Amino acid sequence: MTDREHADSQTPSIQGSVLGWSLTVLLREWSALVEDISRELPQGVRGYQVLSAAVHEPPRSQLALAQRLGIDRTVMTYLIDDLTAAGLIERQPDPTDRRARRLVATDAGRAELRKVERALRRAEGEALAPLDDDERAAFRALLCRIARHSAQSA
Repeated sequence: MTDREHADSQTPSIQGSVLGWSLTVLLREWSALVEDISRELPQGVRGYQVLSAAVHEPPRSQLALAQRLGIDRTVMTYLIDDLTAAGLIERQPDPTDRRARRLVATDAGRAELRKVERALRRAEGEALAPLDDDERAAFRALLCRIARHSAQSA
């Protein structure tokens, strides 16, 4: 059996959703890799999401970040407490609203995120192993375009 025939035998019939099946398989694999990579962070994947936002986005309040990430605000409080206790982020006074606190990554948090992101790039390479470099770049670009469109439509 050729590689193509083997791949065809592993996909759903034309009556099923090839897109849905493909996205499900890829997301399942990706989620397992991310879960494994982020397991040492406080609260795992959620901790990674918050730390990544604290490093890569303008400082936000705890409530604004909870809303953006779709995390219940009560859960977010415990998550921030854990990340703060681990020395990865800090709550700092918001200069425009002294009642509010902004979430800011510490130097240790930035270093930890760099480590996690390196591991994620390796995992992405594993997940996209069947594609050559040009195909990977095209896949990423197309997927980002679809995701941006979906996000704007929501």
